[in-house]
Amino acid sequence: MLTALATAALLEAAVGEPPDGLHPVAWFGSAVAPLDRTWDRPLAVGALGAVALPVGAALVVALAVTAAGAIAPLAAAVAAGLALFLTTSLRRLLSAARSVIDDSENDLAAAREGLLALAGRDADALSAGQVRSAAVESAAENLADGLVASLGAFVLAGTVAPLAGLPALPVAAGAAAWVKAVNTMDSMLGYRAKRVGTPAARLDDAVMWLPARASALLLAAAFAAPRSPVRARRWLDRVPSPNSGWPMGVAAAALGTRLEKPDVYVLGADTALPSVETARLGVHRVGVAGLLAYALAGVIAWF
Repeated sequence: MLTALATAALLEAAVGEPPDGLHPVAWFGSAVAPLDRTWDRPLAVGALGAVALPVGAALVVALAVTAAGAIAPLAAAVAAGLALFLTTSLRRLLSAARSVIDDSENDLAAAREGLLALAGRDADALSAGQVRSAAVESAAENLADGLVASLGAFVLAGTVAPLAGLPALPVAAGAAAWVKAVNTMDSMLGYRAKRVGTPAARLDDAVMWLPARASALLLAAAFAAPRSPVRARRWLDRVPSPNSGWPMGVAAAALGTRLEKPDVYVLGADTALPSVETARLGVHRVGVAGLLAYALAGVIAWF
């Protein structure tokens, strides 16, 4: 487990992410895409897809790690680490957020365009402060979606699997792939106008319940702001998602800044939108929280 975690962390630091065309998550997206059309029974089709496609992805990954293990134990660890790396994302997220924040100071049009890679919202009318807010919100929310969820599934599944007589590394890698697949389906189909995506969205809500709250605690530690989750709790009923408000709210409370999605929610309404310096600090601390997540995963795997 430790070798696999180290492999994933080193690849994250050295590579970030492979090109989209070579990324297995993009391949999985191609398998999901045919569901995105009108169906006579969208909920039934969506439920079948939400079960079958993530399970299929998990099985493919688990079998690949098992096959590597037939060559050598170290090969299994490296293969599992590669699978974990491909189901997580931190460096690319932080880089994109920093770029948007930097552009917001001198080139608002470029910042708005860059935001499209981070947040699913219309950026044309956003002010510089609102663009920076969106960058910080996306960094905080995607700490849970892009790292903690798959990393946590990997460690927990790898820890529990031997107790059930199952091989740790294939099960751990399969669990990480399953979580990433669920999250990918939600990001592609989980909109109110797409009834076929409702089962995937509800499944994602359940899967992300713990990672979102764990991410909020990691952010509180990274900001050295232990009371920020308590302050954030006051704002959570304003966020439509049952999960994303936790890491975003902690970031707003710890930074003492306003984070908002116009006409949807406001966090820290009695404060100002983030300055360039505040937004940069927020993204930096998301990176620190990501390092803490890897460190905690290593401690759990060690014991």
